[in-house]
Amino acid sequence: MPSAATEQVQPAKPVKTPYSAIKESEQEFDWVDLSIIDLAEFDKPGGKQKLAAQLYDALKNIGFIYVINFGLTQEEVDEQYDFAQELFDTPLDEKMKYIADLDKGEYIGYKPFGLRDVKPGVPENTEVYNIPRFSPDVKPRPHPSAITNHWGKVEKFSKHIHQEIVMKLFALFAIVLELPEDHFTKFHQYDDNHSSYLRYMKYHARTPEQNEALENIWLKGHSDFGSLTLLFRQPIVALQVRTPKGEWKYVKPYPESITVNVADTMQFLSNGFLKSSIHRVIAPPKDQAHLDRLGVLYFVRPGDDVVLTGAKSAVLQRENMLASSETIVAKDWVKARTIANISAKEVEVEKQKLNNVGDGLTPVYT
Repeated sequence: MPSAATEQVQPAKPVKTPYSAIKESEQEFDWVDLSIIDLAEFDKPGGKQKLAAQLYDALKNIGFIYVINFGLTQEEVDEQYDFAQELFDTPLDEKMKYIADLDKGEYIGYKPFGLRDVKPGVPENTEVYNIPRFSPDVKPRPHPSAITNHWGKVEKFSKHIHQEIVMKLFALFAIVLELPEDHFTKFHQYDDNHSSYLRYMKYHARTPEQNEALENIWLKGHSDFGSLTLLFRQPIVALQVRTPKGEWKYVKPYPESITVNVADTMQFLSNGFLKSSIHRVIAPPKDQAHLDRLGVLYFVRPGDDVVLTGAKSAVLQRENMLASSETIVAKDWVKARTIANISAKEVEVEKQKLNNVGDGLTPVYT
C-alpha cells in the first residue's frame, strides 16, 4: 500500500453548472404580464376555484401562463437538460440512425438542423429529438444511448407531466367554463391513442450576419397544433408572445416555472374562448447571442378520433361564443396543419376557417 507521502492526489472533477443556472441577460426587456398558477393550491379546500378565477382572463385573452410547484424538483428538470445536451453532443452519424421519417410527416425521432434554408445562405437552426408516449399502443422504435441510458427517468418525467400537470390544468380549464371537471381530461387520457410527446430541442447560435438577414426573427409568429405546449424554464431570452393589442412582448424566464401556452385544438374545443396563442422566437440579446438555446418541452394532443367541436357551456353562452356547426377530427387537423407548413406567411389562427386550414400558416416543426 502506498504511503500518504507517495499516494497521488486525484484531481477534482469540474463542477458542471446546470443549464438553468446560465447567467441571465442584463438587458432590459418589455416583459408580458402573465398569470402565475401555483399547483400547490390545487388540492387545498377552494384551491381549484381560486386558480380557475386566476385563469379566466389569461385563457380568454392571451393563452399563456406560468405554472409553478408542479411536483418536479429543479434537479429533476436540470437532469433532463443534461440528457438533452448529451444527446445533441452525440456524433451526427450516430444521431442520423434515428432520424424521423420527415417526408411522411413523422415527428418521432431525430431532426437535424440545417435541413433547408430559411433565406438564401441562412439554414434553419433547430435540432430536435421527439420521444413518444410510454404506452403499450405506441409502436416501439430504437433510440440513441444518450436516451436509453436514462430511459426510466425520461419515462417518469414524461408521465408526470401528462398525468400530474396537464390533467390538473385541463380540470381547471373545465371549471373556468363551468363544465364537469373531466370534460377536457377525457379527451386527453394518457393511454388513449394520441400523439403527445416529449421534446429535446436545440436552437444553434447564429452569426450577427445571419441574424441581420433574418431581421432577428428565428421563428415567425405561429400557434401550435395540439392542445397545450409546456416549456420548462431556460434562461436564454428569445420567446415572445403577441398580446391582445397586437404587441410582441418577451416571456420572462420565471424561476422554477413551466411556461404553458394554449394551442389550436383547445381553441376549437372551447369554441374560441381558450385562446390559441400566437408566439415567436427571436434572436437572443447580445450578451446571450453566443449561447445555444436548449429546450425541454412537452406537446399535448387530444385523442386522434376526438371531434373538435365547441363545448356547450354557460360561460360560452354568456360570452356569445356558442358552438358553431363546423367540426374537424383531431388527427385530420394535425395532418392539415402539417401540410400547411409549406406557407411562409405569418399565422393568424383566430381568423382561420376549419375548411381552409392551409392558408396563412408559417412553417414550424411542432
